[in-house]
Amino acid sequence: MFGRLSMDALPLYSPVALSGAAVTVLGALVAVAVLTYFKAWGWLWRNYLTTVDHKKIGIMYIVLALIMLLRGFFDAIMMRSQQVMSVAGEGYLEGDHFQQIFSAHGTIMIFFMAMPFMSGLINYLLPLQVGARDVAYPYMNALSFWLTAAGAGLVLISLVVGKFSTAGWTGYPPYSGILRSPGVGVDYWIWSIFISGWGTTMSAINFIVTIIRRRAPGMKLMHMPIFTWTVLCASIIILLCFPALTVATALLGLDRIFEMHNFTNEAGGNIMNFANIFWMWGHPEVYILVLPAFGIFSEVSATFSSKKLYGYKHMVSATAVITIFSMLVWLHHFFTMGSSAYVNAVFGIATMIIGIPTGLKIFNWMFTMYRGKVRFHSTIYWLLGFIVLFVIGGATGVMHAIVPVDYNLHNTTFLVAHFHNMIIPGVLFGYLAGYNYWFPKAFGFQLDEKWGKRIFWGWFLGFICAFMPLYALGLMGLPRRTAEIYDPSFMPLLVVAFIGACLVLFAIIGMLIQLYVSIKNRDKLRDTTGDPWDGRTLEWTIPSPPPEFNFARVPYIDEIDGYAEAKRKGESLKLGPYEDIEMPKSTPIAFIIGVISFVAGFAAVWQIWWLFFVSLVAILAATIVRSYNDHDEYEITAEEVKEIMESHQGVSS
Repeated sequence: MFGRLSMDALPLYSPVALSGAAVTVLGALVAVAVLTYFKAWGWLWRNYLTTVDHKKIGIMYIVLALIMLLRGFFDAIMMRSQQVMSVAGEGYLEGDHFQQIFSAHGTIMIFFMAMPFMSGLINYLLPLQVGARDVAYPYMNALSFWLTAAGAGLVLISLVVGKFSTAGWTGYPPYSGILRSPGVGVDYWIWSIFISGWGTTMSAINFIVTIIRRRAPGMKLMHMPIFTWTVLCASIIILLCFPALTVATALLGLDRIFEMHNFTNEAGGNIMNFANIFWMWGHPEVYILVLPAFGIFSEVSATFSSKKLYGYKHMVSATAVITIFSMLVWLHHFFTMGSSAYVNAVFGIATMIIGIPTGLKIFNWMFTMYRGKVRFHSTIYWLLGFIVLFVIGGATGVMHAIVPVDYNLHNTTFLVAHFHNMIIPGVLFGYLAGYNYWFPKAFGFQLDEKWGKRIFWGWFLGFICAFMPLYALGLMGLPRRTAEIYDPSFMPLLVVAFIGACLVLFAIIGMLIQLYVSIKNRDKLRDTTGDPWDGRTLEWTIPSPPPEFNFARVPYIDEIDGYAEAKRKGESLKLGPYEDIEMPKSTPIAFIIGVISFVAGFAAVWQIWWLFFVSLVAILAATIVRSYNDHDEYEITAEEVKEIMESHQGVSS
């Protein structure tokens, strides 16, 4: 009746694993206790769990991302401390547990930290930047979030019930095959990605349709903010590439459950098919994450330099070129796996070419700041830090495009350093800049500036200390994914890398402190203008936080940075009349389907098939119930809209 689930699933095999499970359970109990103490369950249900408002869904995405950042970072610091301790002894993690940790770290940081952080920022900003009242499909937007949360829930519960995968975040067979990994770890990996992947794909459809169909009157494509352009391009990549990941995980799941041997060489399959399909998604995924971050850097550089973005048209063109080339370089991830010299050369050259439009963007951000009135707020620190570090990461990326060099460095910590050199400054720094930049818009008060700068320096210096030594260690021959270090000469650099991880820990704790201090001093930090940075795009024309309908009067935009130009000319933005507004009603169906999807995934992991099929029927029933709801909107009259807006002082719209 319970499939493979038994008491053996509890993490009693290791005190470290048991402690991790205890912390996870304790954290959940504390959250329940706090909500109960403050009698906040009803508030949470009405305002967030059942909402279809893109702004609240965006906030939930970001909260999920920050929770998973904490979880993923503790995996990272455990790896660093294990490697330092293992030089003088065996350390405190045995090999299998270490493999679980690096697999969980990669999976969490890519799928359940970076992706939700990106989706959260896009959800919150996209409709505001294009002058829309919501995304095109509000219910589907809520469903996308809850499917992502269901996937994240499966990763978290793997810490308490069973084990996580030991096959790395890429899940390569044969390591992920049933013979090498007969436990449930790989199944947790498969189902968490499979379920959340559907949510991500639906989000991309939503964003594309919103951009194409919901733009403000007069806003042509070449009038769109650059962040919106990057979202459009990233969403196109998602739509083209995420199905490949879904297929890869589904085929691997069929191999494990039904012994179909899609990826078993000796039984007629081909392991390389998995590598091909996986990296058809995997490399474009880097650009899915980095393009919106580039968009944020563009917005930040222009706003905090009080200038137009330098070379807007070239930035759009560069984004489009990167979008196309991002899907033509996946094979460089397995130069070492036996492709012909001709194939390797083609993909090596394509990899080098993609650096050209990326370099152009960096020059454009620098020219935007050149002779501008640069305000050195902590928000622009992230851009400056990114430029310094990303150039190093780009140079080492070109080294990997040289096939003979890649042969020697591919399985060393040099690759680990390069990968993090692209993702942390290129993605996370961008998202943290966006978090600082748009926080006042979301909550009506700014983040504490002192802590903002401390956090930046923690991340910046921590990154340098944590990853630059890994370049050197890789050149010295240290393999990646190694739990025990046998060469004492590696010790000094490993210690520096561990110190770097501690600095990042300081920065992450600083983020929590900054949030606490900012909330405590919110009256002092409050923004009553709706435009604290002298912004350039439409989100700064409305109150902070925005009303549920975003724009009381539909704006008219017929040029780039229409709001900034109107301010420069001393004119008011062109606005339509007050009118009745149709808004989508909240619904619990998306949340319910998310919970059931989690149950279905858990049942599939443990092969409790009766529960799995009951869950599928329940999802189908919930979908049918939802489809019969013909009254899923409510109306706010023009008079009510006007009254709401008049209650906001200092905002004209």
